[in-house]
Amino acid sequence: MLLILGAFAVVPMLLPWLVTHLGARAFYVAAILPIAGFSYAVALTPQVLAGDDPFESYDWIPSLGIELSMRMDTLSWLMTLVVTGVGALVMIYCRWYFRGKKENLGQFAAVLLAFAGAMYGLVLTDDLVVLVMFWEITSVLSYLLIGYYNKRAASRRAALQALLVTSLGGLVMLIGVVLLVVVAGTSSISTILAEAPTGAIVDAALVMILVGALSKSAIFPFHFWLPGAMAAPTPVSAYLHAAAMVKAGIYLIARLAPVFAIAPTWRPIVVGLGVFTMLLGGFQALRETDLKRVLAFGTVSQLGMLTVVLGYGTRDVALAGLALLLSHALFKSALFLVVGVIDRQLSTRDLTELSGVGRQAPVMATFSIIAVASMVGIIPTIGFVAKEGVLTALLHEAAGGAAWGIVALVGIALGSVLTAAYGIRFVWGAFWTKKDAAGDALPPTEWPDPPIGFLGAPVVLAGLTVVAGIFSPWLDTAFAPYADQAPVASAGVTAPEHTAHLALWHGFEPALWISLASIATGVLVFWATRAWRPAKRFLPFTAADAYNGTLRGIARLSVVVTGFTQRGSLPVYVGTIFVVFVAAEATALLATDDVRAQLDPFQTPMQLVVAPIMIAAGLVAIRARKRYTGVVLVSVTGLGMVLLFATSGAPDLALTQILVETVTLVAFALVLRRIPSRLGEHNESVWPVARAVLGAAVGVTMALVAIVATSARTADPISDRFADLAYQIGHGKNVVNVALVDLRGWDTMGELSVLILAATGVASLVFVTHRSDTLSSFIAPLPDAAARTRRPLVETAEGVKPRGAAGGRMAWLVGGQRVRPEDRSIMLEVIVRILFHTIIIVSLYLLFAGHNLPGGGFAGGLVAGMALVMRYVAGGRYELGAAAPADAGRLLGTGMAIAVACAIVPLFFGGAPLTSMFFEADLPVLGHVEFVTSTFFDVGVYLVVIGLVLDVLRSLGAEVDRQAHEAQMGRSGDLRGEVGVS
Repeated sequence: MLLILGAFAVVPMLLPWLVTHLGARAFYVAAILPIAGFSYAVALTPQVLAGDDPFESYDWIPSLGIELSMRMDTLSWLMTLVVTGVGALVMIYCRWYFRGKKENLGQFAAVLLAFAGAMYGLVLTDDLVVLVMFWEITSVLSYLLIGYYNKRAASRRAALQALLVTSLGGLVMLIGVVLLVVVAGTSSISTILAEAPTGAIVDAALVMILVGALSKSAIFPFHFWLPGAMAAPTPVSAYLHAAAMVKAGIYLIARLAPVFAIAPTWRPIVVGLGVFTMLLGGFQALRETDLKRVLAFGTVSQLGMLTVVLGYGTRDVALAGLALLLSHALFKSALFLVVGVIDRQLSTRDLTELSGVGRQAPVMATFSIIAVASMVGIIPTIGFVAKEGVLTALLHEAAGGAAWGIVALVGIALGSVLTAAYGIRFVWGAFWTKKDAAGDALPPTEWPDPPIGFLGAPVVLAGLTVVAGIFSPWLDTAFAPYADQAPVASAGVTAPEHTAHLALWHGFEPALWISLASIATGVLVFWATRAWRPAKRFLPFTAADAYNGTLRGIARLSVVVTGFTQRGSLPVYVGTIFVVFVAAEATALLATDDVRAQLDPFQTPMQLVVAPIMIAAGLVAIRARKRYTGVVLVSVTGLGMVLLFATSGAPDLALTQILVETVTLVAFALVLRRIPSRLGEHNESVWPVARAVLGAAVGVTMALVAIVATSARTADPISDRFADLAYQIGHGKNVVNVALVDLRGWDTMGELSVLILAATGVASLVFVTHRSDTLSSFIAPLPDAAARTRRPLVETAEGVKPRGAAGGRMAWLVGGQRVRPEDRSIMLEVIVRILFHTIIIVSLYLLFAGHNLPGGGFAGGLVAGMALVMRYVAGGRYELGAAAPADAGRLLGTGMAIAVACAIVPLFFGGAPLTSMFFEADLPVLGHVEFVTSTFFDVGVYLVVIGLVLDVLRSLGAEVDRQAHEAQMGRSGDLRGEVGVS
């Protein structure tokens, strides 16, 4: 089972490539994996029926007690067969449904197979926390599947609606799961069910878990997302909304009901909302004219019925509930696939536009009628067997005086009437010959015969409803172990003399007459409503209206809050932060009785030299009237810190500080090009005295905090042991670098995330439409680096020629050929040409030497970034494109992915996140070599920093250059004629 689950994680990544080469036939390959899962479940059937549940486990996160465990009991076995069996048939069906289509098909195939894998893991996992993980994965993947037609606004809205509703329910469920796990002391589902904890906290947890299950299974008030999801391709509807995703909530209810249905909050929620949903969905199905929406609201109704039956929690009802679960997966998937055939062949699903299709497609019509017969509950289908069992069991509960048994029985009976009505409406709308207002038959809709393979999946699924009905005694034997977990009857109800059994015929029992009466009444309801076109809604609002109103309310509230707090003034934002800081810290300092302060005049003589210079630079910066002057003066304070670090035994910090100051100065210089050079040129600063007072207060407060905090220490700081820990844990002598990638790796992970967010934010503000690389494409027509190395080039009137041709200047940098002559510096080009590769080598040295010597991924990345800055300054933005043709976003993403992988990979070996491994060996030539896997984490940091610098240069440098040039030239579009940079 774990092996198949792993295959579901890997194989989908290959499908886009297969679709590129095979087209829609790649779905045949995709179907192999669900078939393998189905076959394995079939092979385990004897073991499951014998009660010896197959179990596999892998310690995933031992520190939290979370296992990747898989258990196949009766319920999981049935759900596995449904998920993999229907999934395989849908995959084969997709080959015909998507024939001739290629747009986003590879992604669709990959996501659909990954969804099948997520459902496979969800129904088999024995860990409640892991179940929540799979739960959320299915929500995300269903969002992608529902929104497959992403160019349609309706598809995007439906996908977002489904994601928001199911994710909200999933978050509530997560809280319930945490409470239940804390009370039970374990996350093992089988252990929790065996111990059956009780209490107020458990009841609250069950309510929260039910919120997640009901939202996933489209039970009122969450039902509205399912009809909207019909914007998805029909195979998605047949799989997700009939056999897989919506069954996740039903599965969870069925899993917990045998034990927790006795909880006081359980049946009022499950039975009450289930009955209401069943009636609401059935009533709405009679109003629809789109065949797919008829089935959608019919699915909502059937899910309500499943919720009532499988959530009721007694033995006989649970037994019939599993048969009903199987029946629904078969007939509803078949009917959705039939609608897909009709839609694909006729490009319409409107039943008012269809007439006489049944005579032209007798095979499809016959098996559709069989599927509807199973839905309505007509012998000899499995639907009949399940319906008889449900009615018989609920009759006993109702006769015994169980209040919720009476509600469930009446609800099932009324729901069966509506089921028969909209089932007949579907058959009539899809296949019958319609009549006009005068009573004359409408001309038959021209029907092009579909390929035989296109009908294979719905025919098989519909046929299985009859096969399952005939073999219902065997299903009784298979389902009994699950049903036996539930109590025989509700509290206060006398146990039946004989336990129920699934069979095709029980004789003329009361349940049979109720079923026949519901079918007959359903025929009458259909006859009365077949031409019903209600013009108005019965209620002033619907659940969808409530959802849309909530979204609008949130949007308006966010506008109000944003307008109140975000005034568009940076001084106001910064001032608010500083006022809160001073008030909070001053309160803490004044409220402390025991305050000690221990001050030394200085630690090193360099402090006496540097500190006055830093103070003077800060004071002069306040009086500076030009922006660039102020930036340079502020940088003086940073460079002063470099000297303090270097003379205090922290060369690593000194190296990083000087690089950060240099890059920051470059970024400021790029920004300052597009704003007025003088401070207050457009808007004079207001309240200068108040600003000065606030600034002084912040400085004094921070100084006092530092003095009090360092003097209040009573125990030895952990940093005293960092030197030993760095070598013992991280096998490195550079304490700073080892602390970043080993001892405090999670902090570094968070800082990387902040860097990526900052870079993305800057890029999104500057790049209006996209941030992809466009600079390097303009360099393509020019000679490459190899050609320039073999023979230096010169510029002539006829273009770029090798040296020796008449006239021209030496072209040391390829981008320099596009810079205006008056802006070029041959000396700078020569220096950059000579030093660039050396600086890159130095950055790589710092990267790999940083574990034991000053350096590391951050410092190395900054040095490489400075090399890119040199190329940009010397040759303009086109030279930047030649130096770094890779997209900055990909560098950022790759670096973060490597860092995340370093955190995740140790989990698969039983270690904690970010645990590193140490290797050493004596090699013949190199001697003693040591390697620590945290070096990979440093490589991720290195790439993120380079991506950040490149993003700054691309956005604040190259893109600003382009925009300035367009403004200057008074045009936009093709930039190939540009000859200079500013």
